[in-house]
Amino acid sequence: MEQVLGAIRHAGARGIGAPIIIVMLLAMVILPLPAFLLDLFFTFNIALSLVVLLVTVYALRPLDFAMFPSMLLVATLLRLALNVASTRVVLLEGHHGGDAAGKVIEAFGAFVIGGNYAVGLVVFAILVIINFVVVTKGAGRVSEVSARFTLDAMPGKQMAIDADLNSGLIDQADARARREDITREADFYGSMDGASKFVRGDAIAGILILMINIIGGLAIGMGQHGLDLATAMRNYALLTIGDGLVAQLPSLLLSTSAAIIVTRVSDAEDLGSQVSTQLLNNPRALAITAAMLIMLGLIPGMPNLVFLLLGGAVGGLGYMVAKRKQQPRSEPETVSPAAAPETGSELRELSWQDVQPVDVIGLEVGYRLIPLVDREQGGQLMNRIKGVRKKLSQDLGFLVQSVHIRDNLDLSPNAYRITLNGVPVGESEVHVDRELAINPGKVFGELKGAPTKDPAFGLDAVWIDAAQRDQAQTMGYTVVDASTVVATHLSELLQSHAHELLGHDEVQQLLDNLAQAAPKLVEDLVPKLLPLAVVLRVLQNLLQEGVPIRDMRTIAETLAEQANRTQDAGALTASVRVALARSIVQQVIGPVGDIPVVVLDPGLERLLQQTLANAGDDGAGIEPGMLEQLQRALQDTTRQQEINGHESVLLVAAAIRPWMAKFARHSVPGMRVLSYNEIPDNRQIKVISTIGRNQQGA
Repeated sequence: MEQVLGAIRHAGARGIGAPIIIVMLLAMVILPLPAFLLDLFFTFNIALSLVVLLVTVYALRPLDFAMFPSMLLVATLLRLALNVASTRVVLLEGHHGGDAAGKVIEAFGAFVIGGNYAVGLVVFAILVIINFVVVTKGAGRVSEVSARFTLDAMPGKQMAIDADLNSGLIDQADARARREDITREADFYGSMDGASKFVRGDAIAGILILMINIIGGLAIGMGQHGLDLATAMRNYALLTIGDGLVAQLPSLLLSTSAAIIVTRVSDAEDLGSQVSTQLLNNPRALAITAAMLIMLGLIPGMPNLVFLLLGGAVGGLGYMVAKRKQQPRSEPETVSPAAAPETGSELRELSWQDVQPVDVIGLEVGYRLIPLVDREQGGQLMNRIKGVRKKLSQDLGFLVQSVHIRDNLDLSPNAYRITLNGVPVGESEVHVDRELAINPGKVFGELKGAPTKDPAFGLDAVWIDAAQRDQAQTMGYTVVDASTVVATHLSELLQSHAHELLGHDEVQQLLDNLAQAAPKLVEDLVPKLLPLAVVLRVLQNLLQEGVPIRDMRTIAETLAEQANRTQDAGALTASVRVALARSIVQQVIGPVGDIPVVVLDPGLERLLQQTLANAGDDGAGIEPGMLEQLQRALQDTTRQQEINGHESVLLVAAAIRPWMAKFARHSVPGMRVLSYNEIPDNRQIKVISTIGRNQQGA
């Protein structure tokens, strides 16, 4: 009970801040405040504005201060409430002069402008012009543009997140967090677009309040208190201008904060770090500036000492920056085992340890790509590859082996090569200092950069500078960095060669894991009913046809049931596919009710069955002309299905499905081949095209 009461008290303490602020604002507007409270609130207003400005300067990115629009509204309302409270005191007590409205207003009226209301009017006008015409107007325009471009770039950013998620570079939690960041960013810039109107309205209100206070003060002082024009002008004008300056200083600070936060580029650096790394990190610019200042300092009649001192300081800064850049960076030396010197005077005797086994999965990189795999240099490729292995292992159903990475001086500096069992299966080039803008099929403009092809999917792409990222996403491009390009290419190659990654050890591990839940099933299957090699071949066949092997229990039960009838891996694979029919159709089509399929003409299907029955599964007896026409018809159908946004599924008889699947895999990669007995009972087929009416006579 005490814990519950404590939680209620804690929640009440946290939620009482907003009502207190609202009550305080209403009190300042309705109740007359003594001069001491006015001084206290004016000082608090200045301190609050300074805190907001400094938090804005030290924020690493705009979203780190996401509550800024709300803070801007509260600060503006506080300042306007103070204006109402101070106006009441000035008009009621202004005929006494001096500190009638508090020490803060008196100090700004007497010390800042020297007690001269004419000077005060000029200073106030200048502050208002700076705030209203320059800072507020520019910040409002930037807010409008940022909000529009942020909303326009949201689809491209969402596509980039989906691409990283599908390639295994990030998991669901990371994708959810990145989507929330995009939503918060859009909300932030949309709020800033509206919040900039608060600042603009506050500047206009400051001008009107000053004019109303001076006119009202003169009328009250001369009409009610019998003051002459000079005395009334001196008393009320000084107090009003001091009040306006006290309000304009926090207003200018908040306007500057708004301008800084909307002009910031999202980066992992605060404003001071960006100035030091981007503005003061160019020794050539500093040297030229120093030379021009020194030349101006040598001209007779100019303030020589000031120009020469500042020119020397800038020149010294440029010299230190140039000297720091010339210092060589210490890089770790890597010694290849093959180049290591022998310790003895004679070569040692060779052994089996000198015969290095080939890597199952290898990644070779040129020397310019080494920063991608070096964590000390900020390389993210290692983490991306781990994400790819995790995603593929979950999708395929077995643990994908580690990727061995090494540099290869025989490759071009920006090239990489992916190998399987020591044989290259893919290679391309990437640029570490650029990003790849991929055209997903519909973009709204062209980008300046080096045109290329996406190595994973073969899409048109452009290598662009990192500064063009937001522009490219706004145009509809999917923008990824070099590490993502390599990781995505690796993911696609491993997925298409998954059957080559599965070996005896992996199958034995799968059976050992299954034995923990179904020990009798595994004990009866291997080696009593089937040898391990046959089970391996069946699993490789499934992976080669794009069927995951996650459901090992169903696969093992089907093999145990069919092992007494046949030991042929092809026939066993067909039986397993029937058992996994629901999973296969779900993977290919999804949860739709009707399955759109393409079928063969009955005459062509019978001809293929007869030919394959006589010539064997290799299809050696089929005429080349008929194969060419069949391939062309399948390609046209697949292309039309892609245009319509559907998967291309060919439905054939079970006897010819293995040969048709192999034929489609090499000739029409986008088509999936199913047999009639692989359609689940709860699904209906919908024939959308019939192929082969003319092929059988070829």
